[in-house]
Amino acid sequence: MGVVAPNGVGISQFTEALKTGTSGISFHPQLKELNFSCQIGGIPKITDELRSNYFTDLQLRGFNSSGILYGCIAGVDAWKDAGLEVHPESELDYDSGLIFGTGTSGVDKFREAIYQLDEGNVRRLGSTVVLQTMGSGVSAYLGGMLGLGNQVTTNSSACTTGTEAVLMGYDRIAHGRAKRMLVGSCSDHGPYVWGGFDAMRVMTYKHNDEPERGSRPMSGSASGFVPGSGAGALVLESLESAMERGATIYAEVLGGEVNSGGQRQGGTLTAPNPEAVQRCIKNALAHSEVNPNEVDAINGHLTATAKDPLEIENWTKALSRKGEDFPFINSTKSLIGHCLAAAGSIECVASIVQIKEQFIAPNINCEDLHDDIKGIIATSKVPTQTLHHKVEVVAKASFGFGDVNACVLFKRFIP
Repeated sequence: MGVVAPNGVGISQFTEALKTGTSGISFHPQLKELNFSCQIGGIPKITDELRSNYFTDLQLRGFNSSGILYGCIAGVDAWKDAGLEVHPESELDYDSGLIFGTGTSGVDKFREAIYQLDEGNVRRLGSTVVLQTMGSGVSAYLGGMLGLGNQVTTNSSACTTGTEAVLMGYDRIAHGRAKRMLVGSCSDHGPYVWGGFDAMRVMTYKHNDEPERGSRPMSGSASGFVPGSGAGALVLESLESAMERGATIYAEVLGGEVNSGGQRQGGTLTAPNPEAVQRCIKNALAHSEVNPNEVDAINGHLTATAKDPLEIENWTKALSRKGEDFPFINSTKSLIGHCLAAAGSIECVASIVQIKEQFIAPNINCEDLHDDIKGIIATSKVPTQTLHHKVEVVAKASFGFGDVNACVLFKRFIP
């Protein structure tokens, strides 16, 4: 695995932040200067030194696509963590591919190019504008860095992107088309990505003076999501191949489901169709051959908007579990904000970290659990402190703009 998150770059930092409930949200003066209502957000801390560990000076010339940067760091880290070679002269590997998603790519680079073109400076655009701004830029960069010869592509399904990428990679391996797939997603940061959401009034404006308290999933005082950015990456591999290599195995991907609510029955471009969400979860369980009672924990989508209680209700109906019988549930977004296209992959990494380390990460800022949630599940199932607990099976779901859904089941691996 590899991760670039607002509260930790690298699995070690990220794991520690999850265990301690450390927030990665901070105040950004630029957002205030641009008259944003929400002036806080989650941006990973990347130093020039760290950047130079992944890119050559030539590659970095004129490079300012934050999403591709995050994706390449997380992807290369995951590849190395899997014990695989990272070398510019490595042999082409036809058994390995990647599906690495994004929402938008190189927005700052695109803006820079527009200004150059408006001034008639087409010859000054530079040779990497296309690579940095095309949707598949991150997969193109990573495919070359790692010498991958199997499918190399980018998916894009709003907030569902990262979780969908995991299931797309899983399918390719399950059907015998690849031995291993690097999967994940990334998202740019900054006003040109976040501005539209601020205009929609779906981001919080009440915590500009206390950023770390701004992201409040499932809270009665939640007032909208906090934007974030970063990347998550996982190397999926057939069991036979992983065992043959002696690879470290963090967890099994049991299966999952991807579907859409079709913007019917209450679903819209920005709101989920409850029936489709429940169907997605139920089918994910059936495909994974998991009984609902076997789910120990849920890593929800849970964005700190008005739809959080509806998501909890959908989980209770899909699992036929409520009250004290409901699994533990958390939202990684309380610590890192909503990382948009990167959310699913970062949260998949968080789910697996909790399986590996056997704990439930806290929901910070949820000391005032929403009354509508209190009415259907026990308050104890939404822990606000780190809980050391047996974790065998985790359900991770993402529900995105466009009324699209994905749910994946992870299980602790026991040889």
